[in-house]
Amino acid sequence: MANKTPRITLYSTAGCAHCRQLKAWLKRHHLAFREFDIQRNARAFREFQRLGGRGVPLLLVGEQRIQGFDAKKLPARLRKAGVSL
Repeated sequence: MANKTPRITLYSTAGCAHCRQLKAWLKRHHLAFREFDIQRNARAFREFQRLGGRGVPLLLVGEQRIQGFDAKKLPARLRKAGVSL
């Protein structure tokens, strides 16, 4: 039985430098993700609040939340959430 990669969702804002860095990192590692701008999308903002988001970027990997962007810690956190790198 094949492992299913968990869905990756990024909550961001257009002016966020860390959001841009995280998006570039995900693309460099060929990871598919959905992105929602919480300033432009009211539904995404409500979901961000429901998830307990304290700031952007907020990455939701399956059911696991990853707050912020730390390139050194991200690979281990993604693997823990079930993502193959």
